[in-house]
Amino acid sequence: MENQLNELRALAARAENRRTETGIPRVAMVQGKIPQHQLAAVYDPMINLILQGGKSMTVGGQTLYYDPASYFVMSVDLPAVGEVLPAANGEPYLAVSLTLDAAIIANLLADLPNSAAHLSQRTAFSVAAVTPELLDAWVRLMRLMTHSADIPALAPVYEREILYRVLQGPMGWMLRDIAVPDSALARVNLAIQQIRRNYAEPLRVDDLADCAAMSVSAFHRHFKAVTALSPLQYQKQIRLLQARTLLVAAGYSVTAAALEVGYQSPTQFSREYAREFGQAPGRDANRIAGTLRY
Repeated sequence: MENQLNELRALAARAENRRTETGIPRVAMVQGKIPQHQLAAVYDPMINLILQGGKSMTVGGQTLYYDPASYFVMSVDLPAVGEVLPAANGEPYLAVSLTLDAAIIANLLADLPNSAAHLSQRTAFSVAAVTPELLDAWVRLMRLMTHSADIPALAPVYEREILYRVLQGPMGWMLRDIAVPDSALARVNLAIQQIRRNYAEPLRVDDLADCAAMSVSAFHRHFKAVTALSPLQYQKQIRLLQARTLLVAAGYSVTAAALEVGYQSPTQFSREYAREFGQAPGRDANRIAGTLRY
C-alpha cells in the first residue's frame, strides 16, 4: 500500500492549508498546518483519507484518531473539533476527502443485495482500516486531476467504486443508512437539517421527534447515539460556531452576535462561548483576526 500512498501524496502535493478543490466533483484536498479555528466547524458528510501525518476528530465527548493506515467516515452534518499533526519525519499533514451524496449511494445500493435499513444505535462517525482495494480506487480517481477531459466520464465510475469499497467494509452500514429513507439515521438526519435551518429559534423537541417520525424518548435515544450529542447540545454548538463566524468574518459585536444566533442573554452567551472555545468571545475573535493578518 505504500506505493499507492506515495502516488496519492504526489497527486495531492499542490493542496493548500485549507480546503483545495481538485476539479473532480465532491473531491477536495488539504495540506499543512490548518488554523485551529478552521478545524472547529460543522462538517459535511464525507469520507476522509489521510495520506500523511494524522488527525483527531472530537464530536461530543468522543475523540477518534486516524492516520494513513485508516480512513474516517462522517454520515451526517456534525459540529466537531479537529486537530492535524505532521508525520513523524516532519512531512506536513496531507489528506483528501469525498463529500457524500445520498442520491449516488442510493443508486449504487439499487445494484447491490442486502440493502435493507436497520434501526442502528451506533454513531454516525467512525474510523476503519484502509485496504489496498480502496486505495487503488482513490489513486485512479485522483489521477483524473491530470486528465481533466476524462473527469465527466470516469469520475462517477471511480467514485462509485470508492463508495462500494466502503460499503463492503465495517462502516458500510453507515453509508447504507443515509441512503435508505426509513433508517433511524436518515430520520434523525431530517431533524438535524431542521435544527441547522432554524438554529436561532427555540428548540422544540416534540416537533423534531415528529419530523423524525419517532416518539420523543426514541428520538432522544437515536439522536444521541448518532451524534454523541443531545438535540440541545447540538443546537448550542451550531449557534456558537455561527457566532464565531459573525464575530471574526462579519465584525459583529458580542451582543449583536449573541442575539443573531438566538441567545436572549449576552452574558449566558459569553459564558457558554468561553466554555466551548477557551476564551471570552471578544478576546477569541481578536486572537483569530490577529492570526489572519500574518
